[in-house]
Formats: sequence, structure tokens, C-alpha cells
Amino acid sequence: MSKQVQEAYIVAAARTPIGRSHRGFFRNTRPDDLLVAAIQAAMKQVPSLDPKAIEDAIVGCAMPEGEQGLNMARVAALLAGLPNSVGGITVNRFCASGLSAVQMAADRIRVGEADVMIAGGAESMSLVPMTGNKPSFNPAVFEKDENVGIAYGMGLTAEKVAQQWKVSREAQDEFALQSHLKAIRAQQAGEFTDEIVPVDVLERLPDLLTGEVSVKRRTVSLDEGPRGDTTVEALAKLKTVFAVPKTPGGQATGLGSVTAGNSSQTSDGAGALILASEKAVKQFDLKPLARFVSFASRGVPPEIMGIGPIEAIPVALRYAGLKLDDLGWIELNEAFAAQSLAVINTVGLNPAVVNPMGGAIALGHPLGATGAIRSATVVHALRRHKLKYGMVTMCVGTGQGAAGIFEAL
Repeated sequence: MSKQVQEAYIVAAARTPIGRSHRGFFRNTRPDDLLVAAIQAAMKQVPSLDPKAIEDAIVGCAMPEGEQGLNMARVAALLAGLPNSVGGITVNRFCASGLSAVQMAADRIRVGEADVMIAGGAESMSLVPMTGNKPSFNPAVFEKDENVGIAYGMGLTAEKVAQQWKVSREAQDEFALQSHLKAIRAQQAGEFTDEIVPVDVLERLPDLLTGEVSVKRRTVSLDEGPRGDTTVEALAKLKTVFAVPKTPGGQATGLGSVTAGNSSQTSDGAGALILASEKAVKQFDLKPLARFVSFASRGVPPEIMGIGPIEAIPVALRYAGLKLDDLGWIELNEAFAAQSLAVINTVGLNPAVVNPMGGAIALGHPLGATGAIRSATVVHALRRHKLKYGMVTMCVGTGQGAAGIFEAL
């Protein structure tokens, strides 16, 4: 950190609501359109900023193909009405793509190569499947046991974490319930208003008798995932859905504990932040929401990818010169309740400051967008609750963890 030239400040942060994939309100909405909405909303937060001052747009996406291919960052920047001079690059670190986009944008500013940057993330899990339209693993992955974990499904990695860290089914279901309850309370209290931009959705309804198609427009302004009717009893009735591997000795390891109810929801959404140097803050009379403090990524065995934050969090804290007790707000992406609890218990996170407004089990997890979305959440939450430091952290497929720390101003 002593080598940076200048600080990077977040001066705007916006996101779309998060929709349930395949059956939700964004099931037919292109992810680049969601990204355009997020970028335009962020730009409205800084009306004095000259768009020509923006150097580049860095956007995270976990499956950058199909409707979110063709360098979505550049396409969305142009469709959002930004000048031709604004560049665009799409980056992929799976679930940490959006957070990595924020880190990369901040670093460009901190080393003096840019004064204004856009960072974001977008993902449609309705239109592009989780493994892409043409998944193809390198055959070498299956030639050695130590590499097979690269091909594990995410649910299977959660099962392995639950077994190794001894996280019970009951604890996972209770954690999932609390995620929904916290999210519902936050929605009812208007806690998401600062960060969410309402999005108009067109619904085309065919009349099977006449063949005519009616078009209905509605505006969505809240995340679709939180369920007020969720109970521990209902969660306990859900079947486990992921295979459980056998031990090296060939014995079954149990019936499993990971269900759809204690896992993150597959989702659609986008988020965008604008970062600026102190020079740009003064030049365009901007009001910083937060300072980007530090970032760390670390690798872990792919078959237990969920514990990635255990390795990344201490490094991000060390880079920032902070301790756990300094963090007043933590956005821990709830890929699965099993890995969330393993991280919380192992690192010693204060449960009271972890996901105070619910997490991905209730709110949804649009893969490459989540890091940008949760960054928008934390910078607004710190300001609103008058807290000093916050963190966004998550596990990453193929065995990684990432953590980024923000300071409210």
C-alpha cells in the first residue's frame, strides 16, 4: 500500500434489483441491458462529472458468452451513452468477478494511470447457464486425483466443506432462515433504496385463442428472492440434491446436508460503481462515499472452494493495517450456508456484522455481478449507519477466495 501514488474513492454506486433466474422478472432481460441501467443510475449520482473524464469500464462476468459475450463492458458503456473515448474490458474471476473489477479500477487510479473509472458486474443465469453453453473440461483434469476437484459441482464442494468443518444440516437451515428474515426486514425498512435503481420490465403475454400478443410494462424495485413465509420446518423438509463422495476406503460419507433452501439462489442482476482520484473529486466537485482500502485473493483446494475467504480475509486486513474488530459491516457472499458458517466460525467473524440485510441465500447470487452489487451495498450501508470500515468477501469456483475492504468517508 505504501507504493500507491494516490487514493481511489467510490463516488457513485448503483445496482439493479436481483431477479430469480428462469422464472423471475428478469428471465427475458438481457444482462447488458441490466448493466446499462446500473451504469446510467451511477452516472445520475454524479451529475457534475464530465463523462469524457472516464478512462475505462471494467466489468465482471462469470460466463462471458451469449447475451453477455462480445466484450459486454464496452458494448454496455456505449449503449449507456458514454463517449466513444471510454474503453471497456470484461473480466472473469467467477463469483469474485465484480469485486475484482472494483479492485482493478481502483488500482488503475491508485498507481496514477487514471482519474475516473467505472467498475461493475452483470450476469444472467436465465439466459446463460452456469457452465456456459459449451462446457469442455481439459482431459488432464481427470488424469490426477488432485485435479478432479476442478470439475466438481459447487454443491458437492459445499458438502465436502460441511463434512470437514462439521456444519450440521440444522445449522445450515437456521442460517438460511435468518438470511431471509434479515432481507425481509431490510426491504420493509427501505434499507436498499439508496443502492437499487428501479428497472422497467416488458412482459409479452400471448392470447392462444386470437394469436395476439399484449405487452405489459411493470417496474421492479426490490430483490425478488426473499421469502417471508420461510420456516425452519419447511427448510428441513427439502431433500439434499448433491451426491456425496465416498471416502478413500470406499465407505459412504453420509446422506448429505446441502439443499436448495440453504444454498444461494441462481439469479440475474447487475451493478456499477464510479471510482475517482482526489484530483477528479476536486475538479468535478464530487462527494466520495468511500475509499477503496485493500484487496486480496488466495487459492485453496478446488474441492473445498467454499473456504476461500478463510485465506483471503486475513491478507486483506493485513494490507489495510486493520483487525477484524475494526470491521463494522461484512458482506459475506452466501454461496452456501455450509461454507458461510465454516468461514464465520474459522475466521472468528462477528455474526452481528455479517450480512445485516441478508445474503445470497435470500437475495440471490448473479455470479459475476455479485461482487459489484455487494460493493454497492456496503458503501451505502457504511454511510447510512455511520460505520467506518466494511468488507466484501466471497469464495470462488475452482478454489479461490477474495476480500475487499472499504472505508466510509
